[in-house]
Amino acid sequence: MIITEYFPDLTEQQRERFAALDDLYRDWNAKINVISRKDIDNLYVHHVLHSLAIAKVVQFRAGTQVLDLGTGGGFPGIPLAIMFPEANFHLIDGTAKKIRVCQEVISALGLTNCRAEQKRAEELKRPAYDFVVTRAVAKIDQLAAWSLRLIADKQRHGLPNGILALKGRGLKDELATLPKGAYVEEYPIDKWFAEEFFAEKEVMYLQY
Repeated sequence: MIITEYFPDLTEQQRERFAALDDLYRDWNAKINVISRKDIDNLYVHHVLHSLAIAKVVQFRAGTQVLDLGTGGGFPGIPLAIMFPEANFHLIDGTAKKIRVCQEVISALGLTNCRAEQKRAEELKRPAYDFVVTRAVAKIDQLAAWSLRLIADKQRHGLPNGILALKGRGLKDELATLPKGAYVEEYPIDKWFAEEFFAEKEVMYLQY
């Protein structure tokens, strides 16, 4: 499994949970289409490993609160919840059928540090999260508008609390829309993972 090539120090339970994702997503994808039919064979590279690029930027500590905004079928939240069993993950999406898949996968894996709800970011009321993670949901200025009010002041990591978004590279136009004072760091994913899929992809970190 490609995950263990890049993360060789996984526990046996983590290995088992990652290995279980293939059958779980094939089964649920046949009932509720959350990953394109032609892409299901690329689950581990295009979805799981892509999600885990965030783990190369920050190692979530015990007790960390992470919001996965617009989780879709559970990415990046579910792979990160497997990787960081002592951190807490709240997955939200506005589409009920996608959240059902997330809930079923979370239950089948026995992930007690992860929950999924049909909610929109606008419905969340208080700054309760250390980090907001997301993948291909919206432009960075819109993500900031939805997310930054939800990020707590208390710091647990060397990297200050903020947004970690899986994005394509070359987003100068998006970055130009951010307010003055925004701090952005871009991490090219192909410096960690050799697959061609990652050649134009990055983790974008945003903090005010």
